[in-house]
Amino acid sequence: MDPVYFEVLLITFKIAGWTTVISVVGGFPVAYYLANANPHDRNTLIIWVLLPFWTSFLVRTFAWMILLGRNGAVNQLLLALGVVDAPASLIFNLTGTLIGMSHAMMPLAVMTMLPVMLTIDGNLSRAAATLGAGRAQIFWRIYVPQCMPGVSAAAMMVFISSLGFFITPALLGGARETMLTQVIITQIQELLNWPAASTLSALLLAASVIVFVAYDRVVGLSSLAGGSTDRSARSTTAWSRAVGGVGRSIVNALGSICAAIGAVIAALLPDRLFRRLGGGASLCLFALVVAFLLAPTLFVIPASFTPGNSVQANPNGFSLRWYETVFASTDWTSAAWNSLIVGLASGFLALVLGTMAAFALAWSRFPGKTAALAVILSPLIVPRIVIAVALFFLYSKLELVGTATGLVIAHAVLAVPYVVITVMAVLATYDRRLDQAAAVMGAGRWQILRRITLPIIKPGLLSAFLFAFATSFDELTVALFLTGGSFSTLPRQMWSDLLLQINPTLAAVATLLLAVMTGLLFLNERIRRSAGRA
Repeated sequence: MDPVYFEVLLITFKIAGWTTVISVVGGFPVAYYLANANPHDRNTLIIWVLLPFWTSFLVRTFAWMILLGRNGAVNQLLLALGVVDAPASLIFNLTGTLIGMSHAMMPLAVMTMLPVMLTIDGNLSRAAATLGAGRAQIFWRIYVPQCMPGVSAAAMMVFISSLGFFITPALLGGARETMLTQVIITQIQELLNWPAASTLSALLLAASVIVFVAYDRVVGLSSLAGGSTDRSARSTTAWSRAVGGVGRSIVNALGSICAAIGAVIAALLPDRLFRRLGGGASLCLFALVVAFLLAPTLFVIPASFTPGNSVQANPNGFSLRWYETVFASTDWTSAAWNSLIVGLASGFLALVLGTMAAFALAWSRFPGKTAALAVILSPLIVPRIVIAVALFFLYSKLELVGTATGLVIAHAVLAVPYVVITVMAVLATYDRRLDQAAAVMGAGRWQILRRITLPIIKPGLLSAFLFAFATSFDELTVALFLTGGSFSTLPRQMWSDLLLQINPTLAAVATLLLAVMTGLLFLNERIRRSAGRA
């Protein structure tokens, strides 16, 4: 292999590794605060954590390009506070790449750790307190070890997802931060070297598989589904024992350090003030991280109403001219229409296929069931650029490149895992005695499905459809390979404009996309709450 490609692979792993560390460390206090909030507040707060996750990658990256620029809001704030004497270089380098990627991945880390934290028995901490353990000792030696299945699963999901990034490093990174996916795109779009692109895609896929195998050997893939990592519950290896020993040593050392610091602070402060300090610190960390997640998304909105010809952090005046430009442009309106049609069609197709698969996986027993689930969920794990290259080769033989049909099928493939996960979760709580009672009364299988089962799980199906629609509506990587000419989607049109120039039209489109995604998020939450009350 060319040493250049090996160096790019190392850079890819380095960026993915740092993104994982930042996302997990930053997401932990958010998950901790959510896990210890009362259920009603938790459901409301989760919406704000998920809002950036539902927002288009392009919209978020576009917002960071404005915020981190030399004249952006971040540099203006640093200059005003006297932190720097001249605008800092925050974009087109490793800093910009890590900020953008960590912002994108942190909600995923939070939502992976949260379910594990919710299952932790609070009686263990209370028992430790009864035996005289301090708050720091309880946190590091009782609470944190129980969080490790969620932490390891979050790290795995973030790392694997980060390996396939190309939008954020392409727009926020520099030449020294080129990732493998960017090289693949260059080989295809600029050099038309498809064999090299295929080889690099295979290399990226192999790297992902190696990481998965290593994770399974050390931690166990069952932790990705919330299973136990208890060594007594599965076979152990020398690597898993060694890594576990190192992890316990680190956690114990942190526990001793924090306990010593906590003892000093407790000695200086009254007990009541010390307890409030702990709660206040947790709230501050949660607020800071959520502000980091929301700031770029919400910043796009005022920038879209600028009357000037350039995107400004603080626009002087208010104008709808850029929205009028968007709605008057046939390029933008046709791209939006294409995205809507493709999203609805692929969402419906994914819902049908994914629901059938979920029924089979949840309620049937057959050989190879675990392997079938792994294959169905593989689009979540395999880097999307690899899927795009593979689909292009397949479609070129089927003459589906550049067609709406081809894009609908491709987006359905990407959305099916979300439908399967959502519907399987609904079926796990479904009371099958209702079906049995209907069968006793003489109803056939089709009647039971149509009149009993589907009406009961309808909220879950609607939620699954919204996930599938949002996945398609925001998808860019596959669209870059399978669309072109007169057929383009909204993300593809945004990408083409971003490469040429940052202008307020993009801010207007980004705001419209944000409104659509936010509406879908709140609609999904309303459906979920309605189902919970039913």
